[in-house]
Amino acid sequence: MDDKALAAIAFELYALPFDDFVAARTAAAKAAVGSGKELPAAVKALPKPSVAAWAVNMLAIHEPGVLAQLAELGQRMRSAQASLDAAALRELARERRTLLGTAVDTARSVAERRGRTISATIAADVERTLQAMTADEGATAAVQSGLLLQALSADGVDTVDLDGAVAVPGAVPAPRATPQLTPKQPPAAAPRQEERTTAERGTRKPADQPRLKAVRETPRPASPSALEKANAALAEAKAAEEASARLAADRQRQLEDTEAEVAHLTRETPELRDRLKAAEEQLESARKSLGTAAAEAKQAARAADKAKRSAMLAQERVLRLGNTRD
Repeated sequence: MDDKALAAIAFELYALPFDDFVAARTAAAKAAVGSGKELPAAVKALPKPSVAAWAVNMLAIHEPGVLAQLAELGQRMRSAQASLDAAALRELARERRTLLGTAVDTARSVAERRGRTISATIAADVERTLQAMTADEGATAAVQSGLLLQALSADGVDTVDLDGAVAVPGAVPAPRATPQLTPKQPPAAAPRQEERTTAERGTRKPADQPRLKAVRETPRPASPSALEKANAALAEAKAAEEASARLAADRQRQLEDTEAEVAHLTRETPELRDRLKAAEEQLESARKSLGTAAAEAKQAARAADKAKRSAMLAQERVLRLGNTRD
């Protein structure tokens, strides 16, 4: 099967309005019949994205600059975390909150322009997905691909689970490897002492002694202290706590809105039932009146036709009598 052809079709399908996806997928599968059996089957098997994933795809397609800002911020956050820079992490966490708020608002706007209103629940899933892309390079590539199928989430510890998250995984570029920060190694000219054999130590020339002494005296980079590690972990934990608090607040607002709507509908239901009953009675009465009116109209039409014929006969008689008198 031509993977490039499948990816090209997928990019077109996942760029469509949400409600157009299924019909367009069926049409695309039929159009691909001439390319063999595998491509139509693969097109037909492309899953419909969740509303949250679709909203993120719309953001990737129509506002890629918003995602580019979040991707760049994610790189800075991962660098700060790797270097255990607690102060930088706190500042970056504040910056991320601002960018996430702007990104979610933009996603709402783009989705509405494409015919779909985003609820508070969907908006929370969009925000969680965008936050995940700042924590993991694989998630960044998945979000920016425009082929996302489901919302993502990050716990700040493990990598983001991308299994089944993208429609055509082969079309998503692999994330760049993040270099690991490791202590600098001693100069290569100074082999480690334990790697030398007894024979080498016995035959080493006196001239080697100053160089060995210099290597031994070279200070090794200091490892981060326990306090520095704790501060970095604390900053990340606070950022996660604030994100969770925002999500909980959104869920609480959604709960209150839903409860209010249920209460309103509960109050309105009896009235609507009464109105429905009255409307049904009016409809039945109107149907009876319609039947009566139809019968009366038919009878009137017959009477009018009879009267017309009578008038014609009378007129003929008048004419006939008039001609006879002359």
